[in-house]
Amino acid sequence: MITKRIIPCLDVRNGRVVKGVNFEGIADVASPVELAQMYSDKGADELVFYDITASIEDRAIFTDILRETASKVFIPLTVGGGINTLDDFDRVLKCGADKVSVNSGAIRDPSLVYDAAKRYGDQCVVISADVKRVGGEFRVFSKGGRVDTGMEAVGWIRRCVDNGAGEVVLNSIDTDGVKQGFDLEMLRVVCDAVSVPVIASGGAGCIEDFITLFKTLPKVDAGLAASIFHFGEVEIADLKRAMKENGISVRI
Repeated sequence: MITKRIIPCLDVRNGRVVKGVNFEGIADVASPVELAQMYSDKGADELVFYDITASIEDRAIFTDILRETASKVFIPLTVGGGINTLDDFDRVLKCGADKVSVNSGAIRDPSLVYDAAKRYGDQCVVISADVKRVGGEFRVFSKGGRVDTGMEAVGWIRRCVDNGAGEVVLNSIDTDGVKQGFDLEMLRVVCDAVSVPVIASGGAGCIEDFITLFKTLPKVDAGLAASIFHFGEVEIADLKRAMKENGISVRI
């Protein structure tokens, strides 16, 4: 049985971890390096770092914070935000990232996923899709969830996987920060469309939301969350214990 992963997400802006609701109303949380160390010590399986304003500000991703974190944390790091070229992949990987997440950069240049997978391997390339319901369909958004691309999401994600993306992070803008549960409908459609690992993001509010996620959608490989971990509403050890008690394979 495949072990399910629990992944805290650190959204970084101006050197600080922040969090909002529906990608808006951003509030300061903590130092990313300190938070990353805490999660590593508390049993997180991986960490995701997003430089949430790199794309909208059209600049390169932070590297000093990443380098410091990678020197102190020894679980896999996925890093995204402002990834637009192979040079960006190279720089982030050299700073200690294990995987690189691409969103707006792939929308701007769809060949980026193929080229990166060819150079660094499928396992290194993560397609992160910010998706929202618009006019009865799932629509891809770019620039940190700010811009409607007009593209249908499932076809876009499938195209990226066909081009070599080895993992999908599905961010539901509709449920982001709302804490009413993961977007099971959206996740089911994406899981049925691709054969690579899918990470659920957006909506976790309590331990039961993770139990429901993995019980309802066994194809989902991992649950990603931010605020419930950042503010101590859910402890990773308690979550994993509950998962195990419910027959869900997890690393304790």
